[in-house]
Amino acid sequence: MRVTIKLFATFRDGRFKVEERELPTGSKVLNILEPLNIKPEEVAICLVNGRDVNAQHLLNDGDTIALFPPVGGG
Repeated sequence: MRVTIKLFATFRDGRFKVEERELPTGSKVLNILEPLNIKPEEVAICLVNGRDVNAQHLLNDGDTIALFPPVGGG
């Protein structure tokens, strides 16, 4: 199956902004995080097709995954 991954803020550092990937059927969000060296606890917001999910969410062909780290400011 093919999914689109969008990284935001510091997750883009040394990685990419948007990328399409081919994944085996039955893949979860966790299967995207591992090769990117992103720990599930580092993800503040994970959206699949605009809906909030966790790292165990089962992905489908054509899904768009958006990953956001915690954002600080002052």
